[in-house]
Amino acid sequence: MGSLFKDFFDQGKNRDSSGEVIYTNDPLESSGKQKMRAEISGRVQGVGFRFSTKQSAVELGVKGIVRNEPDGTVYVEAVGEQDQLNRFIEALRKGPSPAAEVEKVVVTYDQNIEEKSNFSQAN
Repeated sequence: MGSLFKDFFDQGKNRDSSGEVIYTNDPLESSGKQKMRAEISGRVQGVGFRFSTKQSAVELGVKGIVRNEPDGTVYVEAVGEQDQLNRFIEALRKGPSPAAEVEKVVVTYDQNIEEKSNFSQAN
């Protein structure tokens, strides 16, 4: 990624956000990889959120998918070790894109999520 884009997206990494994280359940009992889905609301479409979410996931070694939903939210499925997912959830809360304004991240651990071979961006 060119330095212009890197500088732009790096702006979002250290900023504070008032985004709230809501956990609907506890992590899965297994000590290995965790599987989760998240619904992110706020100003998260049309601001580079999916692209920067994918960049964060790749940096952290998280596998999964991110996509826009018709209701204006962004949907994420992610698989990784708990510490990786904790850092990923924090990135989602802050809004990986500096143009995003995250209001809420609703996280659900779900053992039925299919494990992907990488992290992809849909639609």
